[in-house]
Amino acid sequence: MRVVQWIKNTGFQRHEPQSRQSRSRKIFKVSKRLIIGLMIFILAGLVWAGVRVWSMNTAASTTPLQRAQIGIVLGASMWGAEPSPGLRERLEEALRLYRNGTVQRLIVSGGLDQPDFPYTEAEGMQRYLVDKGVPIQHILLENQATSTYENLLFSQRIMKEYGWTSTVIITHSYHGPRAMEIAQFLDYDHPQMSLTESKVLNMPIHQSREVLAYAKWTLQRWWISARAWIA
Repeated sequence: MRVVQWIKNTGFQRHEPQSRQSRSRKIFKVSKRLIIGLMIFILAGLVWAGVRVWSMNTAASTTPLQRAQIGIVLGASMWGAEPSPGLRERLEEALRLYRNGTVQRLIVSGGLDQPDFPYTEAEGMQRYLVDKGVPIQHILLENQATSTYENLLFSQRIMKEYGWTSTVIITHSYHGPRAMEIAQFLDYDHPQMSLTESKVLNMPIHQSREVLAYAKWTLQRWWISARAWIA
């Protein structure tokens, strides 16, 4: 009996450490794989963000710009009743194109920034352009958009309503690549870009925001495409 008891005790003592070591090895392997996967994910994200920033820094206007029926001014923030300095830069670019005859009319696109603001982005842009001498009948308002995708989608609907097909999209350089990608996704007919470089915006901040907006748009594009495929 003493021998049997000794064998049982000895077997248990040997088995328990091996079991613990086995579990520890499994946990270590799983943790290692998770860490490696996370590092790969972070690295891929950094590379993707770097590509996006590179595309912002190398964006350029369509050359040469062809005459178009419509210039679409993509909205940006209002400062109360007045366009922000950044938005005024886009409006000055729109004025240049209108005055030199590159575009015949302008669509100004953007909804209400804050409930207590007196004007939508579109209305603020219209007021600015009219003060600069553009006839009000040559400015069409798109008052509902809350994103670049909606800017271009709702403006496209206005163009279809009037039978217009040719357009120049007017925005900042850092915003241009995403705007062009959205326009192509929406099947604009040979969209052109007129991009202005900002002298008033903090580019590191705006480019960082644009990277996040680009990620959001990428997910939105996949979702729209998936719904269309299912339908």
